[in-house]
Amino acid sequence: MSRVGVLGGGAWGTALAQSLASDGREVLLWAREAEVVEEINHARRNSAFLPGIALAPTILATDDLALLAELEVLLVVTPAQHTASVLEAMPRHPAHLVLCSKGIEAGSGRLMNHVARDAAPGSALAVLSGPTFAHEVAAGLPTAVTLACSGGEAQWDVLAPVIARTAFRPYYSDDVTGAEIGGAVKNVLAIACGVVDGLALGQNARAALIARGYAEMLRFGETLGARAETLAGLCGLGDLVLTCSSTASRNFSLGKALGEGRSAAELMADRRTVAEGAFTAPVLVELAARHGVAMPIVNAVYSLLGGQPAREVVQDLLARPLRAEQGAPG
Repeated sequence: MSRVGVLGGGAWGTALAQSLASDGREVLLWAREAEVVEEINHARRNSAFLPGIALAPTILATDDLALLAELEVLLVVTPAQHTASVLEAMPRHPAHLVLCSKGIEAGSGRLMNHVARDAAPGSALAVLSGPTFAHEVAAGLPTAVTLACSGGEAQWDVLAPVIARTAFRPYYSDDVTGAEIGGAVKNVLAIACGVVDGLALGQNARAALIARGYAEMLRFGETLGARAETLAGLCGLGDLVLTCSSTASRNFSLGKALGEGRSAAELMADRRTVAEGAFTAPVLVELAARHGVAMPIVNAVYSLLGGQPAREVVQDLLARPLRAEQGAPG
């Protein structure tokens, strides 16, 4: 049984390592923080990022990127804004990179598969995305995800047996763009749903926001080449429903705190774990404008993060002109 690697020792990376190790496979987990490496190897814990989980004995943590370069399959779970720098620091790259971070690179506007293609041109790329709370995956609760393979079914035949477990079920797709866009856009929409909760606007408002947010995701995704059926699946609508409904989502929690009156600057400075939607919102606004895609909810989140009070942002959304639900631009 060959060893598999996970690049990133945060909550999601550690949870994926735990899932991969659930059948006794050896998993090499890279973490930047020396204290995280030490605790995983000697106490079988990652209390900084995934507290309360006893980690499998076959997980070996390391801070040596060269060790992961020797593997055939590597799951890349570094925060989206650091993926390029970490991949570029590796001396070599495995044959297969599975991209598990959800976001768009600030500044360049690149999706993660474009980032990885530039940093590791010799690797075959896949994207793993879907409705996944890290603590549930680590606890072995049933989870289903999309595994989008740029190499088609031949790559799926290699990766599926590595990733699939009894409680962790991947579904095949070859729509890498769709899988990435669903995961990136839903992070921003989850902030908006958190604001609804923080302002106590009710379940009706949250349901409406999820539906209208999904319409924005679909418009944007199709413009960039994603397929509608991909965005209607696990990595789009499925992930959107999960992260827009629970404070277990870092993005939802950020939005909830904004709705309760706390400032974005204060919240971002105080968070060790990353609410990726806060970094994605500005670049998503720019990309949507460049492609002529109406995304009023995403624009509202951007205004929130820029300091506009939550109640004002909501009032602006509610004051927009009335229009048809289907076929309208926004």
